[in-house]
Amino acid sequence: MAKSGKLNSVKDSSDDAVDGRKEQILCQPCSRKDLQTTADVFCSECNELQCNECLKAHTVYAFMNNHKLVNATKVKSKSSSFDMKGMDNCEQHDKLLKFFCEDENQLCCSTCAIVDHRKCNSVVEVPKIAGKLSSADFELKRKLEELKSKAGMIVKHTDSSTEQLSKDIKAIFMEIKRMRGDINKMFDDLEVYVTKETDVFQAEVVNYLAKKRSSGEKYIADVTKSLEFADTAFENGTLSQQFIVEKILKKQANELYRDLDNECQNLQIATVSFQFDETLKLPPLTISACIPGKLTLKYTLPEAKGSVAPVDPNVKLTKITSIKLKKTGDDAGEPHYSGLDFLPDGRLVAVDNNNKKCLIYDEKLQRVGSYQLSYSPQSVVVVSEDEVAITSGKRYKVDFLRVSKFNEITLIRTCKVKTQYASICLKDERHYVVGTIDEARPVRIVSRSGEEKDFSISFPNKKYSNDTCACSYIRNTEKIILSDKHEHTVYIYDVATNTKVVVKDDLIKNPRGVAAGPSGWFLVCCENTNSIVQISQTGRILSSFKLDMYYPLRVCVSKDQSILAVSNGCVGKIKLQLFKLTGS
Repeated sequence: MAKSGKLNSVKDSSDDAVDGRKEQILCQPCSRKDLQTTADVFCSECNELQCNECLKAHTVYAFMNNHKLVNATKVKSKSSSFDMKGMDNCEQHDKLLKFFCEDENQLCCSTCAIVDHRKCNSVVEVPKIAGKLSSADFELKRKLEELKSKAGMIVKHTDSSTEQLSKDIKAIFMEIKRMRGDINKMFDDLEVYVTKETDVFQAEVVNYLAKKRSSGEKYIADVTKSLEFADTAFENGTLSQQFIVEKILKKQANELYRDLDNECQNLQIATVSFQFDETLKLPPLTISACIPGKLTLKYTLPEAKGSVAPVDPNVKLTKITSIKLKKTGDDAGEPHYSGLDFLPDGRLVAVDNNNKKCLIYDEKLQRVGSYQLSYSPQSVVVVSEDEVAITSGKRYKVDFLRVSKFNEITLIRTCKVKTQYASICLKDERHYVVGTIDEARPVRIVSRSGEEKDFSISFPNKKYSNDTCACSYIRNTEKIILSDKHEHTVYIYDVATNTKVVVKDDLIKNPRGVAAGPSGWFLVCCENTNSIVQISQTGRILSSFKLDMYYPLRVCVSKDQSILAVSNGCVGKIKLQLFKLTGS
């Protein structure tokens, strides 16, 4: 606020000096209120004379506490010049600001007053209104001090922000350095882990291959010995001797051929690979979680290589024969075939859940063998030329039965298990894929010795009651097929990648039994559409075949992939049918 620089003073009674009277020094804030109050102090900071009442502002406002105050009588009235630095000039007309418009609260030069404010009611000269302002100087200073304080806060904020920004950037580089160290350690640990695992696997494979080589060399020696013996017999032996040698060696050759053929079918190739995860997981984590990928150590059969890019032809079914299944004299109820599978020679094995039987049918669907079980079987799978495995649900066991060439069925052994199992199919020569009953994980693995373990797959946390789902397994691509009756859905789980394909279609209504076919596709019995649907392992619907039976339940494909068998679950109209499978 501009100060007049002149102290206000008045005489006791008149404008003229009177002898014997002292000059009265007035309080400047009171004078602006048209009050005549004697000044008691002078504030050099405020540049103002003040009475004791106005002086109290110095104790009210903290920023005025340090103002210097002196007795008013010690201050002499004097004139002082003050440089307005052009502030008293009109910006528009460059003339002195001599007037104030009270209507518009605006300072005016003479031109402004005439041109812009001639219609205003109250335009007065600045000297006449200057002493009548109601606002005190200290209010302005308080406002300015407040503004200064806020501006100071902005300055402090910018300084603090600049400093914090530098700290944050430095911290990023420190974190990068730390992460680099963690990653280097992770890969060092990875090398140790992979070295350990591959060394163990390599030793196992080398030992396995050495045994295979030794076995092959023995076969060569045996065959060479038989050839030499045969040559000698045919050169030097009698006709009778030659006949005996020919029959015995032929029998031995057939057995040897079967064994060698089985060995050739099971020649495995050891592979080692490492696939990095798309997102690396950094420590601190568990050891298993720190491994940034999946190490795969496995055996594969040679035919798996030929199935990398499977062909998906549309199959055709041509009916060969059909029979009606009825209750016989020794049956407790109407037949209910809950499991089907083909033996390698083409005979069909069926298990009857209602009547607790294992049955054998020939290629014309004539019953040629029967075995009475002590429980209600759930499913059956052929595990070798003359052996089958049967699940028994609540009995918590898997039975292995031998089926002779003469259709005689005998129990070989029983494996105790801890889970109820329904559907069953082959995973490899020593393991089976089984569907569970009332378990959170719908599909598990069971070994020939009865050991149980889970797939490394994120199955939904859902329990299936008996006869509401079925599973199958595509061996060469490691895919699990799971049908969900109530959801009208078929799931295809990829064991290698832990991914799944969900198959929903109008053709798939109440899916029941599933069976893997050649070239990677599979078949599903759809109960409510009375059909069999062919689906590729990528989830594409390839074809659909309408059946002349109600509620198809179970389906299976022969080992040479030329015949299909299907049974149903319609009370009073139970059928078993064979179809020729073409286009595969």
